[in-house]
This record gives sequence, C-alpha cells and structure tokens, in this order.
Amino acid sequence: MLRLSPFIFTPLALLLGCSGSERSGPPNIIYILADDLGYGELGSYGQEKINTPHLDRLASEGMRFTNHYSGSAVCAPTRCILLTGKHSGHAAIRGNDEMNARGDVWNDPSLEGQRPLPAEEKTIGELLQERGYQTGFVGKWGLGWTQSEGDPNEQGFDFFFGYTCQREAHNYYPTHLWKNQKRFPLNNSPFPSHQIFPEGEDASNSDSYQQWQQKDYAPDFMIEEALGFIREKKKEPFCLVYATPIPHLALQVPEDSLAPYPEEWDQDSPYLGTAGYLPNFRPRAAYAAMISRMDENVGKILDELERNGLEENTIVFFGSDNGPTWVGGVDREFFQSTAGLRGRKAQLYEGGIRVPFLARWPGKISAGSQSNHISAQWDFPATALALAGSNESFLEDGLSLLPTLLGNPEEQKQHDFLYWETGRKWQAIRMGDWKALRIKPNAPLQLFNLDSDPNETTDLASQEPGLSEELNGLMKSARTPSVHFSLIKKPQ
Repeated sequence: MLRLSPFIFTPLALLLGCSGSERSGPPNIIYILADDLGYGELGSYGQEKINTPHLDRLASEGMRFTNHYSGSAVCAPTRCILLTGKHSGHAAIRGNDEMNARGDVWNDPSLEGQRPLPAEEKTIGELLQERGYQTGFVGKWGLGWTQSEGDPNEQGFDFFFGYTCQREAHNYYPTHLWKNQKRFPLNNSPFPSHQIFPEGEDASNSDSYQQWQQKDYAPDFMIEEALGFIREKKKEPFCLVYATPIPHLALQVPEDSLAPYPEEWDQDSPYLGTAGYLPNFRPRAAYAAMISRMDENVGKILDELERNGLEENTIVFFGSDNGPTWVGGVDREFFQSTAGLRGRKAQLYEGGIRVPFLARWPGKISAGSQSNHISAQWDFPATALALAGSNESFLEDGLSLLPTLLGNPEEQKQHDFLYWETGRKWQAIRMGDWKALRIKPNAPLQLFNLDSDPNETTDLASQEPGLSEELNGLMKSARTPSVHFSLIKKPQ
C-alpha cells in the first residue's frame, strides 16, 4: 500500500535547501531517460568510439552507479515502473501491449498509443504535485493515448510534450507530436517507419536514402520544450522527466551530426532495412551520432540550469530504459554496447537490464564518486519523495537512494532482492551477488554469481540446488497475478 504524508519542511528538507539559488527549500528534480542505451555506450562506462562529453561531465561532477538496473527489458513497462515505484511483478504495465484488438494499430494513424496506465495508479508526478511541485514530462510516453486514462496530463504531469505512442516514436520525422492534449504539427510528410530499400534504386548512392530525412527532427523540438519548462518553473520546485527517444530505432539523425564519425566505419555496408525499421547509408555513424546529439541535449539542460542559477538546487539523474537493441542496423558488437555483459534488450541477462545511472547535485553529491549499491529504477519515486522532504518512504518496492547519494552508505537500506519479468515469459531475480533467471516458464532455472562471473558465462544451478530452490520460490512469491500480462506456459 502507498503510505503518504503531507509535505512538511523536516530538518532533512532544511538541510537540502540551497544557498546561491533564487529560492530555498526542496530541490528541483530532473530525470533524463535514454531509450535503448547500453551499459557501455557512455565514455564514463568505457565507451571509446562514441563522443559523450556532457554525460561524462555529469559523471565527473556527480556519482556513477555500477550496479543499477532498468525497470524492465523493454520500453513501456520501464516507464510504468519508473513512475510508480512498483517492480514488474507488481506493475500495472508489464510489457509493450499495442492492444491489437482495437484494429490495425500499425497502419491506422488514428489508433495511437499503447495500453493505458490505469487511473488508480499513483505516479511520482501525482505524489509530487501533492507536495507543491510543478511537474513535466517531455519525450516518449508509451502509457496511453491522449484523453485515455493513461494520458500524461491525467497521470500527474502538469505539462507534456512529445510522443504519446511508441510506434509513432519509431520515426524521428513524424507529422506531429502532442503538447498537452493538442496535436503539435511538424513540417514532415507521413511515411512508414519500417521499410525495405526499394528495388531498382542504387544502394551505393547516399542520395537514395534522403527520402527518410525530412525537415523537423522531433528531438530538437523536445529539448526546446524541456528548456522552456525549466525557465518557466525556475521560481518554484519542479520535477521534469525528460524521456528522450534516442537512441531507439529507426536510425535517423540530421546530417550535421554525422561529421565527427569516420566514413570508413560504414564503407560498402549500408543498412537496407532487412531487420526492421528504416534503411540508412551510414548505420554505425548514424547510431553514434544519435547518442552524441542526445549528449548535446543533456549539455543544453545543464547549461540552462547554470544560466538560471539552478545548479545547486537541482538534482539531475540520468539512466536508460533497457539495454541496446539487436535489430534495425545497430552493431552492438562494434561499439561494445554492453561492455561485455551478456544479452541485450528484451532479455533479462545483465546486458538487457543493467544500465548506466548518473546523479549530479553540486555541493551535495561528491564529484567523481562511484557506488556499487544494488539499485533499480523503481527506487526513483522513493528517492524523489525523500528529496521533497516526505517523512515516509514510498514503500511498494522502491527504496530511497538519498543516503547513498549524500555519502552515507551505512544508512542506506538494502533490497532483499530485485525481480523482473518480461515478454510474458522471462523471469529473473537478483539477491546479493546471486542472480537466477529462466527464459520461459517451463525452462530450467539458470544461476549465476555476478561477483565472480558478471558476464553470466557459467550456470551454477546444478552446483547450488538449495540456493536455486530458494530463488525459485522467491520468483513465485515476488509477483502478483496480472490480467493483461500473465506468464505464458506452454504444455510440457
């Protein structure tokens, strides 16, 4: 059950109040959520090919987490988990559900949106509104269409700008976005976001790929709206979730972002759309350029805070909704996208759910610090409420990370375990250094020691039968039944 308390300025809240900004009191909270960004795709996590100077600055000026996990291995459930503080065994949304019963959702433009977040769910947006915060969400939503019960304006966010529909977000040049509950038109022509390179055209000619580059690049509009929200709300406490769609496919980025990356990367190897999404003449360069353009937008947010005197009274988080993809022209081996971790998006191996996580709060979080505390995105609501000065934690599944952030690890509460399920098949659980998973309900349990084997190469289930049985029991007890997201069991 949610246990709420009215906002009061406790001694902790007074401690968190900052000098040097335009106001004192609880800090502003910004959570930047990348889309399909792998654990190894930032310089601060070992990336050597992709330029991420602003995110590397965020790491050098704040704290870098090495044992942090996404809410799920795919998009929509992670957003639900991030906002509600419930892991995927309890969350209302546990998978990407296009609700195909509505009609031809992939081809009928009137059928935007995925399964809506139920009205009775409490989001961190609503909880912070109750504590006097102005709330905004910019980017990819994926939890219901406009004027459904999952509409972001109905789920605790005073301001929304972006894609409500994840399918629409497969194209970075859409015909429109949404600003609150109104269509925001863009100067682009409609075209399908999944295409094969046309027969008869010259795949070696870069001009043949220009048909998938149009005028209004959606992320450019999103960052401007995010900066506008910061400027408008600077005199009152605010929480902004900036859920950029980058680097989720399709591979699309304005030409000016490609210049830093060598043409040799893609010499004689254009992507022709054969594994989904859109063709691209320089797929490796485009992928790197998308991440660098996202990094530039993070830099714009940091600069906006500095211009408005908000640095010391704003905590900035950065994470990713899951690991890197494996389709659509992405070469995750070339970029070492998971830093050697096994797996990828849609899988519950470490590469699918262990993600970069950074937090910066000048004067409060020690610059250049690192934490190996085991944490997950369902800790965000509890952490945000603690930052807002709440006396009680958000106790569904999450725990506040504030002690770790403030350099008091001895006061940090620990999870008994972390639990995930995805695809109506996969389940995983981490307890201390041990992790168990199964890839479908009837499959044998796999068991790994992440301390000695972080890349999950050696299954120890047969050597540790007692532990395997214990974790198997926890898997069963960690979840509650779900009408829409039941685990699918095939006959043995």
